[in-house]
Amino acid sequence: MTSVEPGKGAHTVTMRDVAKAAGVSVATVSVVVNNKPGARIGDEARHRVLDVVAQLGYRPNMLAQTLANGTSRFIGLVADAIATTPFAGQIIHGAQDEAWKNGYVLLVANTDGNQAAEDEAIAMMLEHQVHGILYSSWYHREITVPATLHQTDTVLVNCFAAGSGLPAVVPDEEEGGRTATQELLAAGHSKIAFINTTTPSPAQSGRLAGYCAALETAGISYDESLVFPAAPEQEGGYASTPSVIASGATAVFCHNDRVAMGLYDGLREQGLRIPQDIAVMGFDNQDVIAAHLRPPLSTVALPHYELGAAGVRMLLGLERSSDTVPTRIACPPISRQSI
Repeated sequence: MTSVEPGKGAHTVTMRDVAKAAGVSVATVSVVVNNKPGARIGDEARHRVLDVVAQLGYRPNMLAQTLANGTSRFIGLVADAIATTPFAGQIIHGAQDEAWKNGYVLLVANTDGNQAAEDEAIAMMLEHQVHGILYSSWYHREITVPATLHQTDTVLVNCFAAGSGLPAVVPDEEEGGRTATQELLAAGHSKIAFINTTTPSPAQSGRLAGYCAALETAGISYDESLVFPAAPEQEGGYASTPSVIASGATAVFCHNDRVAMGLYDGLREQGLRIPQDIAVMGFDNQDVIAAHLRPPLSTVALPHYELGAAGVRMLLGLERSSDTVPTRIACPPISRQSI
């Protein structure tokens, strides 16, 4: 075989270039680079083609392969806002790592909740015959599934659609609420307040259910007067401070880290110390908040990275999924110095 020099300048190496350098037909090159099953190509010719492919830096036409095979090595991810949300962006990271590990590339479309952009993104992915689509929202909620998602394999990530027949992977909110409460119980507290959100959501109901379950397991009766509804923001935690202090609770489980941040401010104004006078537990592990409060906030992490990774595994058939019940991912505790 004649030695070949990689192409210079802007010339794109074609299959014809490879065939000429290897001394075979274009059809033979096509069979080799596309790894077509059942083709009768001798080992010597196959190795010669692969050597030239490596030397010339030939890249197969992925679009042509997609059209020929009916699918591609791409996985689509359509999201409403997670690419611009600091902690939820880990969904993309997890999905991207898992896709790459299995020989796929992730195509991400961030629609910012724009319906027209979402429709266009899904249509584009279908045109490119992606292997399947992950459809994700930045917070855990029930959604209405776009009709076009039923045209390909789809897994819902951080959201679900009852009755849609689509598998979903979501955080285990109840288990997370139980974990948060157990952390406070393990620290010796028995009178634990819970600042919960006023916004109906799986997080609102699930975390409350987990709080109640942990208390019951510990033999402590549920006291409705220790549950305080609040806006799920810093202002909500701050506004709850007088009620928390008046309740006599020695520890507080906050619906999220932003609520905990507001409670920190309120307790500090009243001259109370964390955790010496009152312990505080958050939820989300929003690192920009939790790790930088003083003292750093103990919390429960939303498993965004694992949600993305698990979604890809389900899409590729590497992990079992259900068409009727969402798969729930554990929310691990993150111990710091607030309890």
